[in-house]
Amino acid sequence: MGKRSINGRTKGALCLVLLILGCAVSGCRSGQVGEPFLPSSEEPGTEPGVVDLNWYINYSWFATVWGDSEVARAITDATGVSVHYQTPKGDESEKMDAMIAADTLPDLVTLGWSEKQNYDMIEKGQVWALNELADQYDPAFYGELDENVVSWYKQPDGNLYGYPNSFYTPEDYRTEKISSNQNFMVRKDIYEAIGSPDMSTPEGFCDAVRKAASQFPEVDGEPLIPIGAEEFTSEGCNSFGPYLQSFLAVPYEKSGRYYDRNTDPDYLQWLKVFRQLGEEGYLKDEIFIDRRAQINEKLAKGQYFCLFFQASDIMNQQRMLSERNPDSVYMAVKGPANSRGDDPELPVSGIYGWTVTYISKNCKDPEKALELLQYLISEEGQKMVCLGVEGSMYDMVDGKACTKPEVKELLYSDRKAYDERYGGDNTYWMLLNKVVQSQWKEEPDYAIRQLEEWTYPYTVYTAQYSIHFGSDREGMDLHKRQQKIWGETLPKLLLSEDEAEFDRILNDYLQLRDRNDYDAYTAKLDALYNKNKEKLGIEDEEGFHKS
Repeated sequence: MGKRSINGRTKGALCLVLLILGCAVSGCRSGQVGEPFLPSSEEPGTEPGVVDLNWYINYSWFATVWGDSEVARAITDATGVSVHYQTPKGDESEKMDAMIAADTLPDLVTLGWSEKQNYDMIEKGQVWALNELADQYDPAFYGELDENVVSWYKQPDGNLYGYPNSFYTPEDYRTEKISSNQNFMVRKDIYEAIGSPDMSTPEGFCDAVRKAASQFPEVDGEPLIPIGAEEFTSEGCNSFGPYLQSFLAVPYEKSGRYYDRNTDPDYLQWLKVFRQLGEEGYLKDEIFIDRRAQINEKLAKGQYFCLFFQASDIMNQQRMLSERNPDSVYMAVKGPANSRGDDPELPVSGIYGWTVTYISKNCKDPEKALELLQYLISEEGQKMVCLGVEGSMYDMVDGKACTKPEVKELLYSDRKAYDERYGGDNTYWMLLNKVVQSQWKEEPDYAIRQLEEWTYPYTVYTAQYSIHFGSDREGMDLHKRQQKIWGETLPKLLLSEDEAEFDRILNDYLQLRDRNDYDAYTAKLDALYNKNKEKLGIEDEEGFHKS
């Protein structure tokens, strides 16, 4: 492969990356402050006697509709609530800021737990305290809540404003078989065709990528992308950041103090490996600019040879690949390792979970909104969103749920059609509780089970290192600033012309972050980690493994 010129292809790719990331921050994408929501699709009219609530999901990629699925109808029958989903048309953070500034939050709001707007809504008094609504309308609501989560999410004023999904408490981790969501994946047929190589060393990894690209320049009529990744954002890229660091077992702290994972020697060495592969033409420009929709399309076609990715985000594509050709699915293997050859340390979802859902004070019917949340959090609701409607979508046989063949066939072949017709399998994931659902979930097919089970020996509970400064605005601002500096640096490192330029870019990064109060930032992280460990009852250690 020919070398790239910093004045040609590389420079063009880097400019395009930085332009896109800049737009994401400044709002030059289509989602301007005054623009309306982007509905997922047209929703049916509300039936008489049913309350129609607008539910905002803070992800521009979210395209699910409540619609007329069996599960949606069943939930409406149980609660008297129908939902109209709303999503941001452009930049998510900008849309949330605009709604908060104008006090125009819809009835229900769901956003990632780490977003600063969680505290903004609470501080401005724009969301209901769930405990106050429960006291007023139905104290039985308390019986559906996890006490550990309530304690964790309770604000200094003693109120609980939002409730998370996909959380695990330390006790869950100790007693349940929990997989990490982080995987290093390879396309099974290509990996086996090149001899199932060891990709844990730089030499083995590079050799495998070169062989795959040489022997399989195309897959099913599409060009092979040797190395894939999650999308690059203003804060970097998970694949080339925390996921890679997890496989290298890079610690979060050393001797009770914050450890800078971004300058860990093993991590930097592996970034140089990827840089070298990029120089040889194996880091394609598109991985720096593709958004989630484009990545999902390429995953569904099996275009990537290898990539760091989340297992939960590839399930639909895995089923589609398996339906067409079982050998074309992605499988988990032991990817890059540190210089000592240590096993990876893969985090599991912590007590923060993934997203948090709130009831806005603009809500037209807070009582019905609380009833909807109570149902979805309850065991009955969890069973509904997981399995669907009994008798129509599944049967209980000897105490086990068995999905009907025609339902499973549609799930595996056409997820969009499945969501519209049936709506099970966590189509409505906003209050998903994986621990509760584990008692019913059927044994997944190999393509999904292998990704989950491979991680079992390597999971580590690291919720104490979750970064959320809450009411500490200075800490929040420092965090955002440092993340932005790294987000601008990472693609430059990967696209640098040679090691000398890599080192220069790294040195510039170190100086820039120091000029932006890096020492004050790390001091706040030390305090935050210690506070989190105290709340979780975790000793002063770098995470904990199952005993």
